[in-house]
Formats: sequence, C-alpha cells, structure tokens
Amino acid sequence: MKWAVVLCALVAISECNVKISLIKGKTARETLMEKGLWEEVSKKYPYNPMAKFLQTGDEGMTNDADMSYYGVISIGTPPQSFKVIFDTGSSNLWVPSVYCSSQACQNHVKFNPSQSSTFKWANQPLSIHYGTGSMTGRLGYDTVSVRSCQLNQIFGISQTEATFMSYMVADGTLGLAFPSIAASGATPVFDNMMSQGLVSQNLFSVYLSSNSAEGSVVSFGEIESSYYTGQITWIPLTSETYWQVSMDSVTINGNVVACNGGCQAIIDTGTSRIVGPNRDISNINSVLGFTPNQYGQNSLNCGNLASTPEITFTLNGNAFTLPATAYTIQSSYGCITGFGYSDFDQLWILGDVFIRQYYSIFDRQNNRVGLAQAV
Repeated sequence: MKWAVVLCALVAISECNVKISLIKGKTARETLMEKGLWEEVSKKYPYNPMAKFLQTGDEGMTNDADMSYYGVISIGTPPQSFKVIFDTGSSNLWVPSVYCSSQACQNHVKFNPSQSSTFKWANQPLSIHYGTGSMTGRLGYDTVSVRSCQLNQIFGISQTEATFMSYMVADGTLGLAFPSIAASGATPVFDNMMSQGLVSQNLFSVYLSSNSAEGSVVSFGEIESSYYTGQITWIPLTSETYWQVSMDSVTINGNVVACNGGCQAIIDTGTSRIVGPNRDISNINSVLGFTPNQYGQNSLNCGNLASTPEITFTLNGNAFTLPATAYTIQSSYGCITGFGYSDFDQLWILGDVFIRQYYSIFDRQNNRVGLAQAV
C-alpha cells in the first residue's frame, strides 16, 4: 500500500497539465488602418490563408492580418520569453533569432543561443513557406517551458522571415497539428508532451473569448467544463495531418448556400476567419447583405446585426450555428465580414470566428474534435 501511494505521488508530480492564457491583442489590420497603410499593404501582401494547407513538401503558413490571440512561452536557460500563436494548422515551433536581419525580426524578440547554457544545434536547416514569402533558419534543441511544463524540445531559429510578419504582434508560432506535416521532421511540442507522459489525457482544448483582451486559454491535457455549456459533440477526423473533418453543408434560413454535396473543413486556431471557395463565400456575403466598403472589405451596417440571419455549418450530421454577432468583426471601421476567400474548391477553414462560438477539444488519443457551445 505504501509503495502504491508513493507511485501515485510520482505520477502526479510527473504530469504537467497546464492552462496558458491567450492575449487578444491588436491585429495587423487595425494597426495598419490606424497608420493609413492598410490599402497599400493589403495589395502588396494579399490574403492567402489556404496556402499552408495545400503546399507539398514543407508545411506552409499564411499572412493573416486579423490574427489577435497569442500566449507566452520561454526557451533556454535562463529563460528567454516569446509571444507565440498556438496554431492547430501547423506543427513546428519556431521563433526569431539574433541571426536574422529581416525587418520582421527587428520588430520582435529574438532568441540568442549563446545566452542559453542548455542550447544545442541540430545541424539541420528549416524552411516554412508562407502565402507570400517564407521563413528560413536552422533547428536546435533547448529547454522549452510552457508554464510549468518543461521539455527538451527541437525548434526552429529563424534567419529570414517574410516582411508581413513585421506587422504582427506574435514573435513566432507553436504548431499543434500532427507530426506528419512537421517541416524537417521536427517533433511537435504536444507530441513531446504525450510521449513523456506529461499530460493526463492526450488532448488539448481551446477557448477564445470574444468580449475582452483577456479570458482566452489553451489547456493541455484537460477539458474544462467552465468554458462551455451543454453537451460535447465529437466529430471523427478524416485526416491525421491537420484537424480535418467532414462538412455536409452550409445553410442560411434552411437553404444551402455553400458546400453543396459535402466538403472538408479544418478546425484552425491559426486562421482568424472562416475561409471557403470564392464562389461560396461570395454567395454567403451576398445573402447576408455584405457590400464592399472604402477599404475594399465586405461590411454591413452594425445597426442591422439584429435582423441579419444566422448561418449553420453541418459537420458529420451535427449543426453548428453562428449568429451575425459571431461572424462579423466589429471595429471602429464598421462590421466587417468574418468570411475569407480561397481559390480552392471543397476545402474550408473554420478559424477563430468559428472557435469563439464553440469551445474546441483536439483529441489525439481518439483522433477526433469535440465542439461545445462556448460560454
């Protein structure tokens, strides 16, 4: 009995289920609009969110002007802190470095390997492609701390970065998709947590608050009932690469407006909007009453939100409905559509616009996604 008690105590100590607070900061779009640069920059660096999902070879990433959620991790001994996007649409951890001379690196915190006593080079290059640019660098190993959880982790150290990153708040990215899409075969952070038995359950969950700069969290190893109401609906994955599921249709007032006959959808914390094929998104914006504004963005009068219809996404036979207040991005410039365009048919991204409405659980043990009404 004594040894059983000791064993249980050791197991409890070895686990490091953690909850990381996500900060909802100012988006690149907001910053650029304030400076009067949005029109110029958006033309130079077009929105291409689907790029990271449809490239071959190394995983791709995207220039997303509406990304606003990031959390803080540390790397090295003593620790150097970085703001990172916890991205379920990619698999690598990477941060800027002192070896990078790109404009984007100058605007962010840079990792200095020489100041960490635990750092080791992996002697392997890293290249991650963006929609309009790329990040290149090298891989290394060091102690990565996700709050109280410490790992000996392989990660990317950037030497060049796409210019658009200079307009974003986050320093780098912590990928939470599957190892099969990790650039250069680097083991993802959550896979490291699982293999070392550091989480009590092989899952993590995400709650994105829509009301304030605080309150959003990513929880490793836990489902937190305080962030949702009602039952969790479990949806099996159709691919163990991204968090991809089957979508049956998109409807407004009971009428199919997109994804007629079925399509695929990726649940992605690393994309701010709901993204779909050009024709489908154009149809949705038209039915909902969005029209182009002076910035070239589709918007509607915020005073009309109460009368603007809901939109329903049916995933694997289960309906998930968003009201107008959820699928519009409200700012001092009006109510902008939360839907983004893609040149690719039959593939959708359900990004932060969707996840703010539905608490999302990413279950690696059973290869499924759980969704529940967020509070």
